[in-house]
Amino acid sequence: WWVWRQALASLPSLLRRAWWRGRTGFEPHASAFRTGGPAVEQWIMDFRFAARRLLRRPWYAFLAVGTLALGVGGTAALTGIARAVLLSPLPYTDPEGIGLFWMPLSWSQEEFAFLREGTPGFSELAQFHHQAVTLERAGGPARLIPGVVASHELFSVLGAAPFLGRTFEATDDVSGAAPVAVLSYGLWRDLGGAPEILGSSIVLDGRPHTVIGVMPRGFWFPSPAERVWLPQRLDPADRSGNFTLVGRVAPGNHLGRMDGPIGALTSRLGARFQYPPQWDKTKNPVILSVADTVIAPLRPAITAALVALAMILLIACANVAALMLGQVEGRAVELGVRAAMGADRARLTTQLLAEAILVGAGAGMAGAIVAAASFRLLVHVLPLGAWAETASLDWTLFAVAMAVALVASLAVSLAPVLALWYGRLQGVLASGRSSGIAGRRIRLESALVVAEVAIAVLLAAGAGVLARSVSRLYAIDPGFAARGVGEVDLVLPSDLARAARDRALGDLLAQVRSLPGVVEAGITQQPPVRAASWNSGILVEGKPDLPPTTTMVRVVSPGYLQTMGAELVEGRFLDETDLLPGLPGDSSALGAVVINQSLARKFFEGGSPLGRWVSGGFGPTRLQVVGVVRDVQEGQLADEPAPARYMLSTALPFTPQGQTLVFRVEPGRDLLAALGAVRELVASKAPRVAIAQTTTMEAEIARSMGPVRNVMTLVSIVTGLALFLGAIGVYGVMSHFVLRRQRDWGIQLALGLQPGQIIGRVVGRAARLILLGILTGVGAFGLLGGLLRPFVYGVAPTDPVALAAAPLLLLLVGCVAALVPAARAGRTDPVSVLRDT
Repeated sequence: WWVWRQALASLPSLLRRAWWRGRTGFEPHASAFRTGGPAVEQWIMDFRFAARRLLRRPWYAFLAVGTLALGVGGTAALTGIARAVLLSPLPYTDPEGIGLFWMPLSWSQEEFAFLREGTPGFSELAQFHHQAVTLERAGGPARLIPGVVASHELFSVLGAAPFLGRTFEATDDVSGAAPVAVLSYGLWRDLGGAPEILGSSIVLDGRPHTVIGVMPRGFWFPSPAERVWLPQRLDPADRSGNFTLVGRVAPGNHLGRMDGPIGALTSRLGARFQYPPQWDKTKNPVILSVADTVIAPLRPAITAALVALAMILLIACANVAALMLGQVEGRAVELGVRAAMGADRARLTTQLLAEAILVGAGAGMAGAIVAAASFRLLVHVLPLGAWAETASLDWTLFAVAMAVALVASLAVSLAPVLALWYGRLQGVLASGRSSGIAGRRIRLESALVVAEVAIAVLLAAGAGVLARSVSRLYAIDPGFAARGVGEVDLVLPSDLARAARDRALGDLLAQVRSLPGVVEAGITQQPPVRAASWNSGILVEGKPDLPPTTTMVRVVSPGYLQTMGAELVEGRFLDETDLLPGLPGDSSALGAVVINQSLARKFFEGGSPLGRWVSGGFGPTRLQVVGVVRDVQEGQLADEPAPARYMLSTALPFTPQGQTLVFRVEPGRDLLAALGAVRELVASKAPRVAIAQTTTMEAEIARSMGPVRNVMTLVSIVTGLALFLGAIGVYGVMSHFVLRRQRDWGIQLALGLQPGQIIGRVVGRAARLILLGILTGVGAFGLLGGLLRPFVYGVAPTDPVALAAAPLLLLLVGCVAALVPAARAGRTDPVSVLRDT
């Protein structure tokens, strides 16, 4: 205790003395503190010396700090996103043991009831599907809440405990059970955040639900978008395929070794159910981990962005290394004098490291500002979807920026340190001003330029491939006229009867059509270019041998196809006269249907489908084909056209809860203003109808392109930054080259060499370095271009057009950057140079 007390008591005095000695640089040798003191004092003096040098060279300090901050900031911001999305642990118990079944959103309650009795290899099984619900509160319009409807086993399978209350029990999903709800932490906070909410009621889809539990902060399933979980009333006779199955493997099993249990499972399914070929669940079964299913789609885009920003960081490091080499060259005489007077290389190295650390610290602080500014841009550009909510800006971003900057600055300092250790300091004084340490390390600076250009070629070629892929996607004809079409996704309360739903939708449609500037309007249960779709079996009269098959189904209102600008091939569109004379589901009910060309080719090849009858999928209602329209991209934009039917809602025994209202405005009208008017109309005329989103059809087409458009935008921005930094690097290195050979230029000009020839030599040297970098970059892209395969459409990952355009662009930018120092060399005054020699 006495030793520790003495040490701690003397520590302030020792630190104060070391600081003062390092600050003043003077103290009698007799009173010098020996053990541990000189090192601290030298560090303080070296850091003060480095700070003074940076202050005396503000442009060098600004370029070094700013260049490194650009790379550090982007890398730190993306690291914050990757940490939240990819690296954070899943909020479940033993997530490696949770698997999602193949063919999601196609399992029926009948199949689940059968498998619930016992699933080979699994200890427990649950079913779920997404379902947005309306939340009604007194004094305000209905609010749409993303939710999940699931069997009572869901939280048990996930191993998730509630923050308040309880989760589902076995009695919550039986027929006749009282409606209950489990809230997310965020929704609970929005509703007041009081523990007393347990046992109270909230109105969801027009029905009161008792709140039984609140999940903890950070819990999500199956994505962060969901905010409420409701029990699904199990109906073993329901054959509608709307659910996804999730299960927890039994003890002793592993998701990667489930071939035996899956084989037994498919055998049970094949013995119990008969599947049409395209929906055969006994074919190609696979169990995917929950992490691979919900997070894996984000990995390619985030990885591509991280690689691109890491390349920017490498270019920034190369630039700063070249700048520091130039500084070492400028200090060549000073370093030679100090070496001649007894300074050792270790002390000179420490001073260079101190300068690099100060640059890194400055770049870290500036990079944190860049990261904060670019964070939201990255969140917006990357295709994160609901995961954007998990990415947050916190103090760790500053810590990451500082760590990356310091590591990068120390790595950068290796170049001048190597030049210092392997240069001949004693020969500097004899060589005078025309030579120096860095003058003997031209290859190192040249290598840095080659590396910068190679990385820039990689980015530029990648951006070119993605841009060509996006242009191919935009060239796809979706089969409708997207310009001027707005979409409003509506969700009707579940307690509304069929007639009330139809009446509410009809009234809204009539009022939207009466708005100024609206040309036409219609309603569908799902607009085009959205991935999900309704599929139903089809029977064609006159073809009894037709194997069981399904087609896409679109439930529309009269005027919908005209609103979308669909092209009529033959026949007519649906109209108000196509009402069913009988009740929906009655075998005597007749109606009309419009089909697309793909369906006509598949089932009516060799003759006109007009007047033919089809049925199936939604009861025995017979529908007569009254028209054929050109194929519309009902799935994803890049999908092959699939057979599709367009029928009126009166052909169904129900009206879907979710509907999309589409309308077209006159040319020249402000579509966004019209969307705002429709929102106000819905809020005032139908306050119980919730709006999920409002968008334009052109925005939907852009979204349907997938991550390629977002990644292209990001890579294009990064490529522009790489070209800018690469130009700075070429300019800096060629400036050093011109400065080193200033005496040579003066002598050559005095001997009669023309200034244009000197400019040509300088630009030629830059062009040779750039061409070497281009060859290196093109070779690297040939090896790494396959990483872009998940994002490209219609072009090869190593597209020759992109590979040709990127080098030409780099060569042009590099030569322009080299012209400035080349022109300076051509203006060298021979008299001044010879006088100073």
